[in-house]
Amino acid sequence: MAKLTTEELLEQFSELTLIELSEFVKAFEEKFEVTAAAPVAVAGAGGGAAAEEVEEKDSFDVILEAAGDKKIQVIKTVRELTSLGLGEAKAVVDGAPKAVLEGANKETADKAKEALEAAGATVTLK
Repeated sequence: MAKLTTEELLEQFSELTLIELSEFVKAFEEKFEVTAAAPVAVAGAGGGAAAEEVEEKDSFDVILEAAGDKKIQVIKTVRELTSLGLGEAKAVVDGAPKAVLEGANKETADKAKEALEAAGATVTLK
C-alpha cells in the first residue's frame, strides 16, 4: 500500500460526512490510545481564551516605534532605561522599530513607555 501524503489524506477527509469523520476520530483515538478532544476544546474556546491570555499577561516588551523630533532626548532616555552605552542606545533608536526592554513587568513597562513618550518617542507595549 502506497503511503498517502498529507494533502491526499486531507482530500479523503474532506469527502467524509461529519458522522463518518466523528467515527474515524473515535477509531483513531482507540487505535493509537490518544485523545483528540483537548486540542478541539482549546480551539472551540476561541476568542475567550485569547482575551484571558492578554489580561493575565505579566511580561511586556517595550517597543520604540519612532524617535520623533527629539532623537537625542530619546537616546538619553534609552540609556537611562537600559545598561546600554551611547553607541548601542543610538543604534536602538536608529533601528526603530526596536525593542528597548523585553520581558519587563507591567509597572516597569508603563514607566518606560511614559519616559520615552515624554522624550518625544512613539512607543508600543507588546
